[in-house]
Order: sequence, then structure tokens, then C-alpha cells
Amino acid sequence: MEKKIPLSTPTIHGEELQFVQEAFDRNWVAPLGFNCDGFETETQQYLNRDGRWPVHALALCSGTAAIHLAVKLAGVKPGDPVLCSDLTFAATVNPVTYEGGVPVFVDSEPDTWNMDPEALELAFQRHPGARVVVMAHLFGTPGKMDELLAVCQKHGAVLIEDAAEAFAADYRGRPCGTFGEYGILSFNGNKIITTSGGGMLLCRDRGDRDKALFWATQAREKEIWYEHREIGYNYRMSNVVAGIGRGQLLHLEEHRGRKEAIYRRYQAGLTELPVTMNPWLPDTRPNFWLSCLTMDPDWGLDPMEVVRKLGAENVEARPIWKPMHLQPIFRDRDFVKVRERSVGEDIFSRGICLPSDIKMTPQEQDRVIELLKKIIRREA
Repeated sequence: MEKKIPLSTPTIHGEELQFVQEAFDRNWVAPLGFNCDGFETETQQYLNRDGRWPVHALALCSGTAAIHLAVKLAGVKPGDPVLCSDLTFAATVNPVTYEGGVPVFVDSEPDTWNMDPEALELAFQRHPGARVVVMAHLFGTPGKMDELLAVCQKHGAVLIEDAAEAFAADYRGRPCGTFGEYGILSFNGNKIITTSGGGMLLCRDRGDRDKALFWATQAREKEIWYEHREIGYNYRMSNVVAGIGRGQLLHLEEHRGRKEAIYRRYQAGLTELPVTMNPWLPDTRPNFWLSCLTMDPDWGLDPMEVVRKLGAENVEARPIWKPMHLQPIFRDRDFVKVRERSVGEDIFSRGICLPSDIKMTPQEQDRVIELLKKIIRREA
């Protein structure tokens, strides 16, 4: 059988080991430390590279932990409705439930596959008490941030911006992760850069960042003994893991460029098929984390059949995220849409994620393209 072509795996360069080795040399392998400080500072500098988008970063053990702390900072209390992206991974919305919030799912729009500003407005009308919005940039494609921010501001709502999939993506020149009161990055193994596992919370206010750090270190008070007046968490990033992130950050733009080249190659190679690549707005710069396609609705081909047939050829593909309102755990939650058929349901029913590993050679990608042609034309 041919060599496996994976969906998306880490790409390590060498500088990572230098930062990790320093942590070992200095015997500083626990949470906190110089690599954590450096990773936070260097991420802030990247996001604020033109001096207009300052943020205060906090390195954490996962993107999910970052969302949880953002939900706490936003003041979500038991029973509060929280308006959430519907077409996303569960980690975007699960932390809402940790604080007793009640997710309300907002449908996508077809231009970016992200939260629909019209549906968000309707969600506020149906849930006038909502004061927090959690939106995700899907597959590295920026959402319609001007419109979404306008709706949030109209209703006095805090925006938590899940940019876990969108590090290095820009909307009209502004980096994703800097629009919300709180932003989220993820460095999971399949992301555009990785720390093996980890995440980052981005705050506009330094005091919020410091409060999140307090919670993330078990909410220990500043006493010589162990004093606790609030519930805390063990959410800090390891100094070793942060060293990997510092080395990866040096290659962020390189990784983004390779991801875009993969997308463009698919786009050119699949033009003859009844498929459409995942869309994006012309005044944005996606990071092209995953290249995806949707099949013509009249073609009648089950995307799971395509995934299975690619798998039989040692090519890893995945379904599009299953919308949250279709998940059994959330079946009793409200779902808000403005079109007769849910955009998210439609994308899920026709779409797949294609191999987008930046170590994939042009020859390997050509093999994927040729397999897709045979499968979708029902020749295989």
C-alpha cells in the first residue's frame, strides 16, 4: 500500500529543541518560566505587529482551558443564555456549560461558513438576556467580523473570539483573535503551529489576563501558606511545551504560506469536478488550516463514502464538523437560523476536509486529486 497521506500533523524544524534544551539545562520544566513568558510576549508581538492591536497573552494547557477562563471573565452564570457558533468543534461551546451557561446555537452564513450576523441578531431577539457571544473562525477562515461586532455592540454583549483554527489569519488587515474582548488560540498537534498540546488566552485588559492567571494557578492567594478563597484550576502551560511553541512561532508565516499553496493546488486540480472549495471573503487572509470541499447537492454522493474510499487508499480525510444543534448532548438547546435550511447542516451533509499536511509533496497531493476524481466520478 502507498505511504499514508495524513490530514494534518506537526512539522518540526529544529529551533524548538534549542528552547526545550534550555529548559532542561536550567532545570525549569514545570509550569511557568522563561519559555512561557517568551512565548506570550512573542505571540503578542506577532499579533500587534503594526502597533494597532495590543493584547495581553496567557499561555495555557489547552485552547479549551482558554475558552473556559474567557467564559468566567465574561461573567457567565448558571442559567445564562450564551450565543454560540453552531458549525464548530465541541470545544468551542463545552466550556459554556462548565459555568452553567445555556448554549444557544447560531447558524452559519454561506460566504465563510462562520456565524451568520443576521441569525445572531435574531438570536438576541429571541434571547434578549444574552450578554455573551462565542464565535469561531472555521478552518482558518475569518468570519464577517464588522457585522458580528456591530450586532454585539448593539446589544451590549461581550465577544469571545475562538481563533483556535485561525492563528495567522487576518480580517481586513486585523489579526483574528484580536477582535473580541477575549480571544483564543490553540496549539494542538494538528494546528498550524503546535506545542504538542496547549492554548493561549488573549485579553484586551491586563487585569483580566492577571485574573485568568490567578484562576489558572489554582486561585492561590498571595500568602506564604496555601490560601484559597476561590475555585481554581491547573491550567498553566509547561515551560518545556512553551519552548516548542517558541520554536514553532518562528515558522508561522512559512506554515501559512504552505497551507495556502495546498489550497490553491486543490482549487486548480478539482475544477472539472462538481465540487466547491471552502469559501472566504476577498478582503481577508485565511490561514488555510484545512482545505475542504462541498459536493454539488444534485450529485447524490455521500461524503462519508468519499472519506471511506480515500481511507482505503491510505489517504486521511475527515467529515466537516457536525453542527452542535445536531449533537445528542445538545438536542434540547435552541438553534437559530434565518434560511429555510440550515447552512451548517447543508455543509455537513455535502462536505469533507482534505489532507492539508504541509509536508505533503506535490506528487502526493496529485495522487489525492486523482483519487478524488475517480471517486467523485464513480470510477472507483
